[in-house]
Amino acid sequence: MPTISRFFGIDIRIYYKYHPPPHFHAEYQGQRGTFDFNGNMLKGNIRSRVAKRIVREWEILHREELEENWHNARHDIPVFRIPPLD
Repeated sequence: MPTISRFFGIDIRIYYKYHPPPHFHAEYQGQRGTFDFNGNMLKGNIRSRVAKRIVREWEILHREELEENWHNARHDIPVFRIPPLD
């Protein structure tokens, strides 16, 4: 699963041949979460409210890029890196 962004100790990944609904994965200090493209954690065990807030902020800034990467992953097209949150 390619890492598409990394910031503040959070890794953001996206899988190829993804299943709906559109989503991405975040990992922070060994905790994992699956997020939709509205920044909501669908499942996972990320307990840090700060980490979840940071993921939401990043998602809002990069929603279009996430959607493009989602399309690419669904069609076996290489995904690209998305800038980190500064």
